[in-house]
Amino acid sequence: MTRLRSLPEQWHRLDVTVRDLPLGLLLLAMSLLPALHNRGTEIGGLPAHTLDALGVVVVCLQSLPLAVRRRWPAAALALVALGFAVDQLSGYHLIAGTALPIVLLSAGSHLERHRRATVLALSGAYAALAVALSRTGPGESVAGYAAFYSALALAWGAGSWLRHTRALEAERRRRVAEDARLAERTRIARELHDVVTHHVTAMVVQTEAARYLTAAPDRLDQTLATVTDTGRRAITDLRHLLDLLDPGHGPEARTPTVGRIRTLVEQTRRSGQAVEFTEQGTPAASTGSADLVAYRVVQEALTNALKYARGSTTSVQVQHSEREITVEVSTDGSGSRARVPGGSGRGLVGLRERVDVLGGDFSADPRADGGFVVRARIPAGSPS
Repeated sequence: MTRLRSLPEQWHRLDVTVRDLPLGLLLLAMSLLPALHNRGTEIGGLPAHTLDALGVVVVCLQSLPLAVRRRWPAAALALVALGFAVDQLSGYHLIAGTALPIVLLSAGSHLERHRRATVLALSGAYAALAVALSRTGPGESVAGYAAFYSALALAWGAGSWLRHTRALEAERRRRVAEDARLAERTRIARELHDVVTHHVTAMVVQTEAARYLTAAPDRLDQTLATVTDTGRRAITDLRHLLDLLDPGHGPEARTPTVGRIRTLVEQTRRSGQAVEFTEQGTPAASTGSADLVAYRVVQEALTNALKYARGSTTSVQVQHSEREITVEVSTDGSGSRARVPGGSGRGLVGLRERVDVLGGDFSADPRADGGFVVRARIPAGSPS
């Protein structure tokens, strides 16, 4: 059964010429059958002629070029049209004449260059054929010639429509691929912003504090150790971020969990910021991307607290339920330089977009006392 299912796949792996050849061979075989002689296309009203050596050549000229109708559409069209003209002028009226609309359809679909010149040349050749047939035999009515020309034009038009449809689909796929690449680059930029901003801010704050601890060697050593630990965490997170570029790497290594929020809180405390942390509820069995987004919300909010509200009391509250994760990070205005987070705004905008994608709610608002509060409700179970 598996073998049968693989046959279409194996067929499509063959060269296009090999796949196009069977139709030409079929028309060739049918045209050579005695029972089907003079049963093909007939215009001009010339008397039927028995198949001879020239007729066999005409059969081959009309049927075999179908094998290259997609690879070399112009050459296949020229050969089939020539064979068709000789067929009609000689009175063979072969089944192979069916190849003409087929090759016109294929040329309309696959011919890339000189399309207008091809149409004009074929129209002129058809007009010359109609004149020659009218002079050689009883001829065809003008309506008959026009009807046959319309049928050929319809075949070309159908091929052109297929070509246009194929071009539209290729453009759609290109845009989808470009949008996907842009979304991935944006996601990586957000991750890089979150990781670098948080860790570097913590290291800068800790290093500034160390300048005033030269008289207290124990506290200075502890502060420098914290800086070293923060740097190591930054390296680890950056390595995880680089794993985004590795398609074979699983998502679990690069996706922080809500359990690591406590680590963020401890790191911020060692940087000199008073942080109160509360975690309630039981996480859902499957949180999807909610864990990562909650982690990034707390990370960005704590980074802004270090940058813009140093010395203020910061509160981190995380609440789990079966359907969502709720995060609230608030800072009062008691510290130095307390103000609503500014800067480039990239972090807060990125967080809002992340939460919106998962169908949640996000807000970052100033408080009456000069501090700020960040709130996020993140539905659990959304795919990564």
